[in-house]
Amino acid sequence: MDSPPEEWVTLAQQNGRGLIRLQMHGSSRRLNQIDQIRAKGVGDHISLPQLVVCGDQSAGKSSVLEGITGVPFPRQDGVCTRFATEIILRHCPDKNEIIAKILPSASRSEEERHRMASFERKLTGFDDLPRVIEEASMLMGIRDCANPNLDSPAFTADVLRLEVIGNTGLHLTVVDLPGLISVSENLEDMRTVECLVDGYLESSRTIILAVVSASNDIDTQGIIQRARRYDKDGVRTVGIITKPDLINKGTESRVASLAKNKDHVKLKLGFFLLKNPSPLEISKGLTWVERQRQETFFFNSSPWKEQNLDITRVGIENLRSFLQELLDNHIEHELPKVRKEIEVLLRTTERELAQIGPERSSIGQIRLFLTQISMEFFNLTKAAVDGNYGGQNSMFFASGAKVDTRLRARIHLVNEQFASYMRTKAAKRRLRDRDEPSSQPEQPEASAESEESDEYAPDEQLQMTEKQMKNWVKKIYLRSRGRELPGTYNHMVLSELFHEQCSRWEDISRDHLRTTSSIVDDFVRVALDHVIIDTQVRNNVKRMVRQSLDASLEKARNELRNILADEATHPITYNHYYTDNIQNARADAAKRSLQVSMDHAITTEWNGKLHVSNTPVDMKKLCSSLKNRVIVDMTEQACEESLEALNAYYKVAMKTFVDNMCRQVIERHVVSGLVTAFDPVCVGKLSDDEIFHIAAESPILRTRRSDLQAMKKALEDSIRELED
Repeated sequence: MDSPPEEWVTLAQQNGRGLIRLQMHGSSRRLNQIDQIRAKGVGDHISLPQLVVCGDQSAGKSSVLEGITGVPFPRQDGVCTRFATEIILRHCPDKNEIIAKILPSASRSEEERHRMASFERKLTGFDDLPRVIEEASMLMGIRDCANPNLDSPAFTADVLRLEVIGNTGLHLTVVDLPGLISVSENLEDMRTVECLVDGYLESSRTIILAVVSASNDIDTQGIIQRARRYDKDGVRTVGIITKPDLINKGTESRVASLAKNKDHVKLKLGFFLLKNPSPLEISKGLTWVERQRQETFFFNSSPWKEQNLDITRVGIENLRSFLQELLDNHIEHELPKVRKEIEVLLRTTERELAQIGPERSSIGQIRLFLTQISMEFFNLTKAAVDGNYGGQNSMFFASGAKVDTRLRARIHLVNEQFASYMRTKAAKRRLRDRDEPSSQPEQPEASAESEESDEYAPDEQLQMTEKQMKNWVKKIYLRSRGRELPGTYNHMVLSELFHEQCSRWEDISRDHLRTTSSIVDDFVRVALDHVIIDTQVRNNVKRMVRQSLDASLEKARNELRNILADEATHPITYNHYYTDNIQNARADAAKRSLQVSMDHAITTEWNGKLHVSNTPVDMKKLCSSLKNRVIVDMTEQACEESLEALNAYYKVAMKTFVDNMCRQVIERHVVSGLVTAFDPVCVGKLSDDEIFHIAAESPILRTRRSDLQAMKKALEDSIRELED
């Protein structure tokens, strides 16, 4: 059954080349939807279905492009292949408009982008195209005949967009790319073209029209291999063989084998064989009908008619019909994915707009904005300090970030590590376990009056044997004797012993303060990055918060200095744990002394065996024997009691110091002060000038908000466009 007449659209070309007829399938509505989405600028952010003509230099790309679109490109020496030319065909019978614009590349400076983006030319017909291309080329600064400056690039990543609105009969986008350069002395030109081509080919929504010249070996034309790199399955690559009239006689079978997809290079979408018009034919004003007639005659003549070519794969008309159907199916397949990507981009845009916040041009708007973000920061820091990691801030506290944002958990961890270190390694001298190897060489026994040999740095811990520990105490005892009687010690002994034993506390505690301060700094940085998107405002707020944190840190240092100063005074405690430790230590010492005396008495007086009956005689004998064996050295007695007192007091003082450090220094100043570092109360105290200086909206942000609002509207319109 013949198609209804309304499904056929006729395009009367204004260039005198004849009449183009293209069949419009049922999916023309989809083509129009894609075109509308592209017209809204969404194609700059999301890949949309399009055709891309690419190949080596002088492979005949421009002729193929003209055959598909009906747009006649100038044949000046390489002018139109110095940059990508994007042709947008919009079928609108009631209009007749041709608009040329430049899309500057991201590598351009802001000034260059602004100048190029302002380029817009309305053409009265295709005869104006050579002039517009030359103007665009000059604006891009391309090196060519019109601009022979050797310092200028020969190619550019900028794009010339040619929008043709009218009775085109097509809704599609076709891009003509600069030809790949196989050999060149300018490697920069080669890389520019390769990057430009790759940027189009890598999109899964690009149908690759790989143009290869029949006069050259297929293996020497890199476009096929390049297309396969990005289209490994070959589901979106169409091979187009041009210039069969320029091959050597007798090689027709080789070209025919490639055209029939029977060569070693195969594509799932196959190849098409075209005969493009010669420059002479074009100069004589070859019409479209005449082009088709000559192409048909060429392939129906010897030696091509003997090659048994697939007639549906020969000629520009068959190619155009094939591409129309291919593009229809491609769009139907890709459209659901496009819609999902638009929805994702819309959500991302809305989130960024929400982060930027409303417009703030007046002082009132600026103060309200700063108050809002200060409240967000306050809620975030309070949740972190309180250890509430769920609720509306759960994403911020989620694991996997570079900085652990669970502040309370981190503070607990480092405090526990500090406490553990204080218990095990903070004392200047530590009694080494029996099985523990000594890091200090065993020193020969020296007199108590001799100076102690110390091969350690002042901030390192000394691991000592019991004998070395007693020698150290004895030295301090003998140097500190005053008017006390033998066997006793004055208060200066315990004070000097303790002060030397806790001499490492200051460095350890200051290191702990630096650690916790660094943790808080990291948290503040991440929290402000999360709350404030405006870089300028964020940096200003960081400076303000930094001042508050520095003040809190200085208070913490003063608090620590006071605590250390307290430890530097005479030892004092009312903790019963101290007396309990003294009593337990003395009881243990008495038991050990008694055990030694009994062992000695049993060995020497009881023949190695002890038989004692609970009679007055045996008890009296035992006591007399032990009495004769208990010999007390009053100096040793005083030193042992001094050591016992030191150990007992050190334990009490160390625990108190750890608690004071964690509560009065870390918690009171470093952690608790964070919540008020930047809160609404703090903002309320700022003057209008300070508010303006901190949070006034920058021109860049105003532009960004405007762009996001425009993008949001375009995305919403595009979603509505795709609802049908």
